[in-house]
Amino acid sequence: MKRFSLLICWAGIAAAQATSPCASPKPFDAAAPAWNGWGPDASNARFQSAEAAQIPAAEAPKLKLKWAFGFPGVKSVMGAPVVVGGRVFVGVDTGEVYSLDAATGCQYWVFKADAGVRSAITIGRAGSRIAAFFGDLKANAYGVDAVTGESLWKFRVDEHPTARITGAVKYFEDRLYIPVASGEEGAGVNPKYPCCTFRGSVVALEASGYRLLWRTYTIADEPKPAGKNSNGVPRWGPAGGGVWNSPTIDAKRRALYIGTGDAYTEPAAKTTDAIMALDLDSGRILWAVQDTPNDAWLVGCNGANHPENCPRDLGPDHDFGASPILKTLANGRTLLIAGQKSGNVWAHDPDQKGAVVWRTALVNNTSEFGGKIVWGGAADDQMAYFGLGPGGIAAVQLRDGERKWFASLEPAGGAAQHPGHEGALSAIPGVVFSGAWDGVLRALAASDGHVLWEYNTAQDFKTVNGVAAKGGSLSVSGPTVAGGVLFAGSGYVGVRNGMPGNVLLAFSIDGH
Repeated sequence: MKRFSLLICWAGIAAAQATSPCASPKPFDAAAPAWNGWGPDASNARFQSAEAAQIPAAEAPKLKLKWAFGFPGVKSVMGAPVVVGGRVFVGVDTGEVYSLDAATGCQYWVFKADAGVRSAITIGRAGSRIAAFFGDLKANAYGVDAVTGESLWKFRVDEHPTARITGAVKYFEDRLYIPVASGEEGAGVNPKYPCCTFRGSVVALEASGYRLLWRTYTIADEPKPAGKNSNGVPRWGPAGGGVWNSPTIDAKRRALYIGTGDAYTEPAAKTTDAIMALDLDSGRILWAVQDTPNDAWLVGCNGANHPENCPRDLGPDHDFGASPILKTLANGRTLLIAGQKSGNVWAHDPDQKGAVVWRTALVNNTSEFGGKIVWGGAADDQMAYFGLGPGGIAAVQLRDGERKWFASLEPAGGAAQHPGHEGALSAIPGVVFSGAWDGVLRALAASDGHVLWEYNTAQDFKTVNGVAAKGGSLSVSGPTVAGGVLFAGSGYVGVRNGMPGNVLLAFSIDGH
């Protein structure tokens, strides 16, 4: 990711509505340590270097609350806190995107999108301006001036009524790569709904002018009529293959990697539940490897309930919700490490058209219903770390997939119904950070998984902006680290009746 050489003073255009406006606005410091987008770099390893993290592993147990910021009217702090230029950018379920001072939590600006913002914010250039790029749950992509909050452009990336953007936009070489998923697998079970017509895609835009450069669907064939149900409602197919995750960029091979979701109709396309490689410049599919075949699935279909639109042979819902992690080993070999909802971790070889190098199961049963590895892991030079939906965190060795340790991590008292660690993990040298459904933020030793520090965020907080705030479940986006501060948004309802919350928390070693 490019560093920005320009220092631009804050203009204050959007600060009028701030409940805690920054009294002494600071310049946008392009040289400040950053966590930009889904991860600090294009590999999606979610690993922050010691130089940028500025939290030594030995000091992690000393982390203390530095400040808390409350979001009015919010139940889920969905977007990852992104740190660039000395500022924190974060999106919430009501559609607001906030820009706060990383040191104090005072507010620079707030921008209102058309729908909830679950994607992490990505900072890049739009011509001469520094811009914040993101998507919402109505499939709108946005370019917003990162300094002032002024709207630069909005672009609907998919006209399908259920389309949405959940993964972070990737900025690379003045282009934006945008993943597109949908809510159709939830709508499809309705007998009055013409199921199903959505196909996942990646859209490439010119960052400065939001001009469409290319669009590649994960399923090549357009949906066609496939009869009618007993209500006379048309049925369609093929459909599915949503891209829930942020694309992984491989500059050396001029490739972009994604994981795809399940099919909504049968037969399931060969590019569902797959790892795919696309050409960065043209969008041409370079290769695709399907890790779970025949996975056609809709929400609400099971053995006892099987409406007409349900696939006859219901699949296990084994999406790749998480971004593939691109790692080059000490011997020079490059692997794509991908955690799947089956509970499997896969290593694919990008130099052998995605051939499987190893597979490691982190749960006993990888054929049953998904939800084991959902929003992603982290990796350093030796190991990859994944949180599990049923509970606990595991580490696997990159070179051969050997499972090195497992930390069971019992949920906090009173939250036994929320055992999972489905949210993305983050890592710094020697430490792995995790936020869990029980509301506890934890730091684990990367060497063996023992807990170094923990903080229960499911409590009331006094906030710097005076908004009543309470923490809840931690999921999806995961914590982030930059400039000596650990950031975590607390509150997530999701599909598992998580604990709502409306607070962004900042921790530092001395609490100041």
